[in-house]
Amino acid sequence: MAIRPIRIIGDPVLRTVCDPITEITPNVKALVEDLLEGVDMDGRAGLAANQIGVSLRAFSWNIDGEIGYVLNPRIVALSEDEYQDGDEGCLSVPGQKSATPRKNWARVTGVDRHGEPLVLEGEGLFARMLQHETDHLHGKLFIDRLVGEDRQRVMRALRAADYNNVAAKTVTERATRVGGAFGGGGAFGAGSAGSSFGSFGK
Repeated sequence: MAIRPIRIIGDPVLRTVCDPITEITPNVKALVEDLLEGVDMDGRAGLAANQIGVSLRAFSWNIDGEIGYVLNPRIVALSEDEYQDGDEGCLSVPGQKSATPRKNWARVTGVDRHGEPLVLEGEGLFARMLQHETDHLHGKLFIDRLVGEDRQRVMRALRAADYNNVAAKTVTERATRVGGAFGGGGAFGAGSAGSSFGSFGK
């Protein structure tokens, strides 16, 4: 399968709350393969389905040499008082990185491509990834968690880069091409390309 392009900020699919996966179909299994292939690249720590244009609850990760995925992930526990500070970036917000507070430990539940239950938990970078990717599936980006001068700086940079026009042009160009496994606005609705939170800390 081809590596699917990354949706960037300004693309509506990134602001869409993703639908739960209700049946493990061949298309869902193909999505898993796309996510695993797409995250297996230098500088990629995670990849959410809507970053590749599929509005379904799924993401993959690539942390410390371990590559995996989860379907229908849900954060069920976070450390109460332990936080971590560190730079966070996102493939969908290219060129931008900022200190983003996250809980230091997280636990996520979900299922695999066979419908078997999964429990993922960890601290540090792995916990950051779990929170970042789950945010994606709720239509949120890391920049939504920034405050004060950090948020102002990033928003100024985004306006200067004119991401909305770039995204609109990309969507128009994709409409003239045949889509991938899920098509442009195919079985899973929302559109075309993607990857995840890029190189925070890597």
